[in-house]
Amino acid sequence: MSWKKIGIFALGTLFGLEGIRLLSSKDAKKVYTHCTAGVLRAKDSVLDQVAVLQENCSDIYAEAKEINEERAAREGAEDGE
Repeated sequence: MSWKKIGIFALGTLFGLEGIRLLSSKDAKKVYTHCTAGVLRAKDSVLDQVAVLQENCSDIYAEAKEINEERAAREGAEDGE
């Protein structure tokens, strides 16, 4: 094994350990917390929009059923004449 390979291995190990230390620092945890809070706010917003969409779809469906019932009643009345 050459000194170059040993040096590269040692540097990789050092950077890996420092990376783990950096990712588990208090500042990193604050960033993770703020990102998670943002995701939760986005989730709530999406769920609110889904609820509005479901209400609108229910209204549209009810109106469509009413239109079809009125049409069927008109056609029934025309057939009966």
